[in-house]
This record gives sequence, structure tokens and C-alpha cells, in this order.
Amino acid sequence: MHFGIFIYDGVEPIDLATFGVLSMARRVAAQLRISTVAPAAGPVRLSNDLEVNANFSVSNAPAFDALIVTGGPGWEAQCKHAPTLNYLQRTAKTETIVASVCTGGMILAASGVLNGLSATTKKEVIEGREVPPLLRMRREYPQVDTQTALLVDSGHIVTGGGVTLCIDLTLHLLERLLGADVAAETARIMEYTTARAANRSQLPTIVR
Repeated sequence: MHFGIFIYDGVEPIDLATFGVLSMARRVAAQLRISTVAPAAGPVRLSNDLEVNANFSVSNAPAFDALIVTGGPGWEAQCKHAPTLNYLQRTAKTETIVASVCTGGMILAASGVLNGLSATTKKEVIEGREVPPLLRMRREYPQVDTQTALLVDSGHIVTGGGVTLCIDLTLHLLERLLGADVAAETARIMEYTTARAANRSQLPTIVR
């Protein structure tokens, strides 16, 4: 079972909690593999100068069981970056589950793979300084059925809400691909069981 995490210059480091969840899950399911993908392989400078190494570029990335697109301040540049958009379009046509966390959903919307589907993205921002991405998705991509949700599972495309909800989305993917027991045990050893239940009680999980 191979998970890919798509990163780029300007990803918010907290969105790499996706990697952290999968790393913990390997203690439960040793067959799980994790790789990072970026527009170009090698060093990627995340928000606030954290540097992460991308294992693959969009031109040589292998097939994944699931690909998670992360979010962060660099998302707007990626929405205009043809190699990224082409990669997501190609991947969405395969058997890979394509998922997004936070403003990664905006990149998926820009690629067109959310057209005709329900989706969500980050909602909360600093008031007066930013327009909520959820509102921007609704305004700028009318062909997407934008929802306020913990996550939206549309089958081969799964989108998650903002920032730390990337943990919940990753657990959801683990449940889909490896079973509820693996997801629950991963949440338990992360000491996230209570938080997961609380998030589920406050925001809907939409399955189409």
C-alpha cells in the first residue's frame, strides 16, 4: 500500500501531519509505504523556511494507491502551474484515490478534477486579512458543489477541511484502504481518538 504526498514551495508544515499519521500507521500496518512528490524532485522549501526532500517529481512519480495534495500559502502559485495541474489530471484518471487537505482542495479545483463533484477546503482565516478559501472555492469554481464539512468522500476524489483536519482525512483514507481497525488503532496510539470523535460530532463527513 503506497501513499504519495504532494508538496511544493510554500506548503504549511502542519499539513505534513499527513505524513506523521502515515508514519504512525506503519507501526500498525508495516506494509504501508510513504513517498513525497513535488513539481521537481529534491529540496522543497515549505512555509517559514522548513526544507523537505521530495522523493519524486511529477514527471517520474510512480503509481500510488492514494495521493494526498497538501495546502499552504503556496497553493495559489500551484493553481497556475501547468505541470502540477497536468499531473493531478493524469492521476485522477487512474485507479489512484486523489485526496486533498486544507487549500490543497483549491489546487484540485483549479485542475478541474472536482468539476461535478462535492468538495470542501479550508474555512477559517485571519479576519480582515484573507478571504476564506471555502468561500473562494464557491465563488471561483461554480462547477464544484462546495460543502462545509470535515471531509467529502466522492469515491476516487476525497477532500478535507482546513489545517489539522488533515489528520482526520488521513485516518479516513487508512480506514478505506486498510480497514477501520487500522485507522482506529493508529488514532489510539497517536492519542487522537477523543479529538477524532469530537471533530466528527461537530462537522459532517459527506460520502457521495
